[in-house]
Amino acid sequence: MRRSALFNVLASTALMPMAACAQPWLTQEGDLWVRTFHETAAAKPRVRIVGHGPVTLEGNVSANFQFTVKVSVRARTREQARSLLEKAELRIEPQNGWLVLTTPGRNAMASVAMRAPRLQEAVVSNSDGAVEASGIDGPLSVETGADQVTVDRIHGDCTLSTGGGDIHAGTVDGFLHCSTGAGAITAKAVRGEVVLRTNGGDINALSVGGSARAETGGGTVHLGFVNGPVTAINGGGPIIVDVAAGIVTTRNMAGPVRVGAAAGIRCDSANGGIQLGKITGPMRVSTSMGSIVANLVGSKLAESYLATGNGDITVLIPSNVGVRISAENQMADSIRRIISDFREIQPRLRGMHLEAAGQVNGGGPLLQISASSGTIFLRRQ
Repeated sequence: MRRSALFNVLASTALMPMAACAQPWLTQEGDLWVRTFHETAAAKPRVRIVGHGPVTLEGNVSANFQFTVKVSVRARTREQARSLLEKAELRIEPQNGWLVLTTPGRNAMASVAMRAPRLQEAVVSNSDGAVEASGIDGPLSVETGADQVTVDRIHGDCTLSTGGGDIHAGTVDGFLHCSTGAGAITAKAVRGEVVLRTNGGDINALSVGGSARAETGGGTVHLGFVNGPVTAINGGGPIIVDVAAGIVTTRNMAGPVRVGAAAGIRCDSANGGIQLGKITGPMRVSTSMGSIVANLVGSKLAESYLATGNGDITVLIPSNVGVRISAENQMADSIRRIISDFREIQPRLRGMHLEAAGQVNGGGPLLQISASSGTIFLRRQ
């Protein structure tokens, strides 16, 4: 009896490691049960990842595809977790030059970390989770239901979308189109056009090789150098354009506008000051409340218009720019509501309506200036 009992104990003890080895893939991380796949696949020029969790994709770093997928579930017991994870299917399919990786969904979340060969194209479609992609030698498309998107070294067109989260782009050789439900957008260097939209958050693009369009429901819009026209729309916050090779068009509900240099400006602001640097083309600028400062530079100045409902207007006129001035202050309380450095342009008061007109530096395109209150300054530069 004693020998039989001892044999049974030893036998059950010997079987314990074997039972544990039957599920080497099942681990517990915090309150999650995890199954980890380590997979390889033959090189293909294109990859598509259909994910349900965080995705990291690095291109041009491997001779073939090497990736790790961690599938996690919440369960009360190990047996319940084992049952759920055994049904979690990971699909790897070659399709006409594409490698298609589909991770389990429904009750499971899956993180993907992939090292890939040289890729001519990549697509990531994610129900939820952050996406990071780099080193793609062609177009990249990323769509995720929520969380951050980060990309860099994309040698083609790039389309990025998230339901809510920041978007960060490094270098992109094609166009860059970004959309987020809520979050900031940043771009370092884009050779093509950019279209950047967020329902609420800052937008910052350092260098753009084509046209630029930036829209935010509220935040700061800051565009560095843009080698083309600019459209910037802000529901509430500053709009700053350092240099634009084309015409800058802005619409701002509440916040200042500053343009360092541009080939022209069209600006409509409900509330906020406007500061214009070296503008070499036509200007159509109005603000309901705020001051305007405009610097006229170059010989391409066309017929222009500056107006404010409540604020000052200052125009800086260099000696090499010819212009014809027509200025009016509709509610002037003194003749000093128009102050001119030019002898040929002096104000005349008619009741509460103050006017000043004339030619500067031999005349040129018409510049109309209108203020309901405040002071108009015509300064020699």
